[in-house]
Amino acid sequence: MPVSKAQQKATHKYIKNNYDRMELMLKKGEKSKIKAHAESRGESVNAFATRAINETIQRDIKESADNE
Repeated sequence: MPVSKAQQKATHKYIKNNYDRMELMLKKGEKSKIKAHAESRGESVNAFATRAINETIQRDIKESADNE
């Protein structure tokens, strides 16, 4: 069953109100490498990038606390 225009509009409105967007520039070939890795772990590229960023932030916070 095709998605109605009203449903598309509602989805776009929800995303606009609940998510931030970021643009990421990569060297040629990196995108396919990242996509393949994410898929090998059963993740989307977005889920993989979000996890990688959050894990790095937590590691950096811990390292900062350990150095105080």
